[in-house]
Amino acid sequence: MDTVRVVVADDHAQLREMVAQFLGAQEGLEVVGTAADGVECVRLVQQEEPDVLVCDMIMPHMDGYGVLERLASLHLGKRPGVIALTALGRDDFISRAIELGASYYMVKPFDFATLAQRVLETAGEYAKAQRIGAHMHRAEEQNAGESMDARIANLFLTVGIPAHIKGYQYLREAVKMVLENPELLGRITKELYPGIAHRFATTSSKVERAIRHAIEVAWNRGRAEALDEAFGRNVCSLDDKPTNGEFIALVSDRLRIKESA
Repeated sequence: MDTVRVVVADDHAQLREMVAQFLGAQEGLEVVGTAADGVECVRLVQQEEPDVLVCDMIMPHMDGYGVLERLASLHLGKRPGVIALTALGRDDFISRAIELGASYYMVKPFDFATLAQRVLETAGEYAKAQRIGAHMHRAEEQNAGESMDARIANLFLTVGIPAHIKGYQYLREAVKMVLENPELLGRITKELYPGIAHRFATTSSKVERAIRHAIEVAWNRGRAEALDEAFGRNVCSLDDKPTNGEFIALVSDRLRIKESA
């Protein structure tokens, strides 16, 4: 086929738009619609008859499993291949999605380039998938900073830190600085906060408070499963918020592990 037509369904607006924009920018892919809940997702699939559905498993009104069950019961002219997305990596959840017809199951935070490859593979476009993989590998080598920004943003979205608050920007800068110089974790108040404050024309105390607020936002949302998946089982407790330094260390360590994997 000339173009693989894709529908993206996820209740997190920013992640949904990021995924749609990224996939739509890839050669051979066209995003023909996005949905914020399962009911809207099923309607779009019936209307657009996409080749591939990228579908979050946790959505309002009808979850991803309900979407898969509904699609199996409909008399569609063409049933799309389905890539299931979720912050829950439990084996029983994965098995259920596959049994209901999902072609792939990707745990958040995921790599956008890998998702694009999986979309093409699901549609049977293996040669195009290999070209995207090679292209993205070269792009990552040429622009590692931009790639790291995307990975940090993906991780923050997963744990529930909204991009519009000040602490998001300061945390992203803090993580990048610590990745470049891990010794800054031992000099947070003397060097890390002042360095961020200088870059954003603010004060160290405001940086510290904004980062603390961002962490509290994530923990107050109570998404224990997302936190566990992001940082590892039993690492995070909703009753025991990490300090600013502990959170920055958690994020930095996780990104280092992903990068070396």
